[in-house]
Amino acid sequence: MSLLTTLARLEAVRSGRAEPLATVRHRHLSERPMVLVPLATAGEDGAPLAVLLGTERAAPKLLLVPQPLNRTQRFEFLADFAAELLPYLDSFAGEVEQVEGSEKDPETGEKIPVLRELCADAPQLIVPNSGAVRHLALLGRSTRFRRTAEDPDPGPYPAPTRVPLLGRWLTHLTDRAQVPGSSLLLPMTGLLARHWATGQSHLEDQHLAAQLAWHFPPDGWTGARAAERAETGRGEDGRLLHPPAGPVTDPRFDTLVLAPAITRHDAALAALRQAAPGEQARAELHLKQAHERLHGALESELLPTWRDLWQGLDLLRALPPAAHLTERWEGDRWSYTGHRDRLAAGEPPQPRRDDAVTAARKLAQREREQARLDIQEALDDPLAMAGHRLAGEAFSGTVTAVELEYDTSGRSAKPRPLLTLATPDRPHADPGREVHRAGAASAQKAEIVAAAPGEVTVRVLSGMGRKREPEPGSLPEVGERVVFTLFELTARQSAPLPEPDDTPWTHGGPPGADRTPPTGPEDWE
Repeated sequence: MSLLTTLARLEAVRSGRAEPLATVRHRHLSERPMVLVPLATAGEDGAPLAVLLGTERAAPKLLLVPQPLNRTQRFEFLADFAAELLPYLDSFAGEVEQVEGSEKDPETGEKIPVLRELCADAPQLIVPNSGAVRHLALLGRSTRFRRTAEDPDPGPYPAPTRVPLLGRWLTHLTDRAQVPGSSLLLPMTGLLARHWATGQSHLEDQHLAAQLAWHFPPDGWTGARAAERAETGRGEDGRLLHPPAGPVTDPRFDTLVLAPAITRHDAALAALRQAAPGEQARAELHLKQAHERLHGALESELLPTWRDLWQGLDLLRALPPAAHLTERWEGDRWSYTGHRDRLAAGEPPQPRRDDAVTAARKLAQREREQARLDIQEALDDPLAMAGHRLAGEAFSGTVTAVELEYDTSGRSAKPRPLLTLATPDRPHADPGREVHRAGAASAQKAEIVAAAPGEVTVRVLSGMGRKREPEPGSLPEVGERVVFTLFELTARQSAPLPEPDDTPWTHGGPPGADRTPPTGPEDWE
């Protein structure tokens, strides 16, 4: 946690309200997100119990498993879940744009220009917290390898055809959620924590209702008191006023409401199976009533979190979007387009474990994206840059003098002007350290010449054109405010990695080993 975040949390404790950590919105928000509130069965994270989902605030749809231990009912639930989610995911696949690119010619090895399809937009899933992301990842892992009735050997429990497809999409979305700055799948608690600081711990922030209580405490209440009430307040029936934000359930709800409702449904279903021909109608009515009571109990448990999610979206939409959002969302669009193309090509599902090269590439990508995200947020948001300034990784000041000097060591003199800045910051750097000017028209490097309390002098080394005199506008004027960072303003590319077939036996080889794609779930274990 940065010093700025710590200070904001302390200020939130003092003021009793959430304090801003950003002046702009650093994550993309879709105009039509799919909001999901999943519930898991107590004691089994990967066993689904229910999900409340939809793209409209006033029209949520509840899907449930009447008996989570029943394999057939669980697959029926997953098939219904896929029937709701897959059309939303597919609705972004049709509208595309042509993007110019290049690829290597397989014969000559030279780069040749090509046109590639890029989906004009991509889906976005909003869930309550990081626990919901892990639950969806478990669902994806448990379903993407399932055999269906269309397979040559479907096995004893074939799944509906669309269930493995749902699993592949959930795996892709949850894997993409691990990439810093990605917005395909977002937990609301993480979104709010990035933009506002509360006076409670990160663990307490995982309760969405408690986190929102710091934003909207009742009159005369502090955020801490409102959050405590959101976490522990119960009604006359003993149920929490604000149930956990998924995927876990309240133990008292499980004992007092859920378990009796499931037992009642099981009994009604058993009675229907054993009913005599003349009692079928009555047994069906009892089963319908039991299902409605179970449906109502789960809906009442999920609706408070549903409303909290949309309230969080309202808060975030009030912030102006950051300048680099479009660039990062384009990366998400490429990710979505690539997975769409892999599905269309009939490629096998994602393996349970990545090979060494794939794992290294994923790690390198996440490290690179984290560095890029930190840089872009600092350039987009003065509060983010303030965190770097407090850490001594940047400094901001007003130009008090511009002295034009030249480097005459080469054949022609090169401009090397000196800038003197009046600044309250104290960069953690000795003279000679390379710094980078933020907000310049082109990349501009400099080096620290002298640093004293209240004043820093830097020598500009680049970004001034190729002539003897600096290009107009390439240098700041006296009185102008500038920012320099001790870190580069572009993320470095990682070293290239070998292809899987070129790795040694210690990392998945030897070269030339049989890499026939697996044909069934047993081949992926």
